[in-house]
Amino acid sequence: MNVLEHNDFINVSKEETAIGKHQCQDPKKYLSLDGNSLTTADLVRLGKGLFNIKLTCEAEGKVNEAREVIETIIKENRVVYGVNTGFGKFAHTLIPKDKLMELQANLIRSHSAGVGTPLSVERTRMLLALRINVLAKGYSGVSMETVQAMVKAFNASCLSLVPEKGTVGASGDLAPLAHLTLGLMGEGRMWSPQRGWDHAKTVLECHGLTPLVLKPKEGIGLINGTQMMSSLAAEAVERARVIGHVTVSRMYTPSAVSLQVHGVANDTIAFVKNILSTELNNATDNPSEVRPSLGALDYLAIGVHELASMSERRTERLVNPSLSELPAFLVQDGGLNSGFMIAHCTAAALVSENKALCHPSSVDSLSTTLEFLRPLKSTTPLEKVHELVRSVVRPWDRDRQMSPDIEAVHTLLRAEKARDLLHLSIIFIVPAN
Repeated sequence: MNVLEHNDFINVSKEETAIGKHQCQDPKKYLSLDGNSLTTADLVRLGKGLFNIKLTCEAEGKVNEAREVIETIIKENRVVYGVNTGFGKFAHTLIPKDKLMELQANLIRSHSAGVGTPLSVERTRMLLALRINVLAKGYSGVSMETVQAMVKAFNASCLSLVPEKGTVGASGDLAPLAHLTLGLMGEGRMWSPQRGWDHAKTVLECHGLTPLVLKPKEGIGLINGTQMMSSLAAEAVERARVIGHVTVSRMYTPSAVSLQVHGVANDTIAFVKNILSTELNNATDNPSEVRPSLGALDYLAIGVHELASMSERRTERLVNPSLSELPAFLVQDGGLNSGFMIAHCTAAALVSENKALCHPSSVDSLSTTLEFLRPLKSTTPLEKVHELVRSVVRPWDRDRQMSPDIEAVHTLLRAEKARDLLHLSIIFIVPAN
């Protein structure tokens, strides 16, 4: 299940919240980011566009100091992972000095492999703001020029297209953050209130902004982190907090739905919020650890489910005349009218669905390694499918944005061309009786 689908941003009062129809607010106030004091509530406010952002003087000093370290490493020709080496299994591959900037740009392009519908305006704005806050700590080595370019893009609501799907949490949210950076580089697509969806370079130029040219270390410094899951977690905990307040304000006396029972759920929300407040202000660069957020979100899901279960029980007490001493299903002329009979069934069904959604995601892990098997060949039908794929996707000889290739193959599958090709191939190779 896509947990973001049809899940409106918290407290959005406008009916149209789709990114293409979003109406930007005109913030008059600034929220200062220092990498240490951002709260979940503030991040949600930034998502709504209630504030512009700026860095504190102290944060600017730390960013500059960290960049000086990177420049010294390059000047002294020291071998440092992610600065002048490849990534992952290519960690022992040294990169020539004249290729260091290309290395970072290629990293962003190759990791822009997300799929699905774009994040909403609010969630993309939260993602960008949170990444800026992490850089403000001054531990990533990203230059002040790049950080300020990100701040200007945020304040102008120039927002990269960031697909919802594609992160597995390995080294953080690599694909979403790569898409976020890709737009800032003037590649891919962006959205702004003035231009709507357009080529990223066009959107930036429309607002007087210059595409980023990544310096050594900046690519890995911009995509290693947990900002996708952390920003969505911040929204989730604020949503849960609001739900909890509404629940408490509407409760009544039976012990099964009394204050102390709701207090357990409220304690859960407070516990998770404390963990996320720490995570929002962590320097989640390479290497990064995602389990604190994942475990907290699993715990939050259980707590919110408990609130939903209690709410369903209150509904049952109201519609059950044996318990409420009110008309059955809260309707006059019962029998002729059924009242809230099926509405309660819907509530019970949703609570049961929540139970499945409470299965912990943090216990799951999958390998994402690809083996290269050429010059070995597969079966004739699969080789023909390979040729079909090659008709729309060229070989991967240099890093480029991967999402368009994925979309091209997806279109082939939706058109059932691969199935038809396999069917013909099997008929051809199987002799008739």
